[in-house]
Amino acid sequence: MKAVLDACVLFPTVLREILIDTAAADLFQPVWSSRILDEWRRAAIRQGLEAGAEIALLQSRFPQALAEPGGRMFGLDLPDPADLHVVETALAAGAKVIVTANLRDFPRGTLGAVGLRAIHPDEYLRDLYLRAPEPVSAAVEATEVRARAAGGQMGRKELMRRARLPRLAKAMARLDGAGDAAPLSQDSPIVPPRGQN
Repeated sequence: MKAVLDACVLFPTVLREILIDTAAADLFQPVWSSRILDEWRRAAIRQGLEAGAEIALLQSRFPQALAEPGGRMFGLDLPDPADLHVVETALAAGAKVIVTANLRDFPRGTLGAVGLRAIHPDEYLRDLYLRAPEPVSAAVEATEVRARAAGGQMGRKELMRRARLPRLAKAMARLDGAGDAAPLSQDSPIVPPRGQN
């Protein structure tokens, strides 16, 4: 399943690494546009950071993720018209989901009218975890290892708190050693892993 990753979920390092590692495990196909990547770059500059190398790395890992909107959509009313390009990117790529922390900027009814759904990254990763716990756990663990290698001293609980992933953290704690994953709700945007219908 294709999912557009909004700039607000690409900018935070921990969240981005977990999302990208789950995509690398074939749990979803990430999608972004040049404009989304430019928004990430500008957000990094405002914080005194440089994102160019990270962006280049993502583009080389996922060359098929780049989707450029074909044209402007008229008549689609978003709270912030500047976010229209994210919807256009999703439609151009054939994605059904926009992963964003800014849910209020992507109203359910408006997106539903064009066959899209916005979902918070915490809910998205939690649903992926409930469907396929091993690769999501591996992504979280790899992010922990990278954080420690970079001199970070926080444990998983603090890492997940800072990444604003409480639902994922709770699901991981609940399912640790519990065996089978819980079923997803009917309106979950996650599709079964390949070969399981």
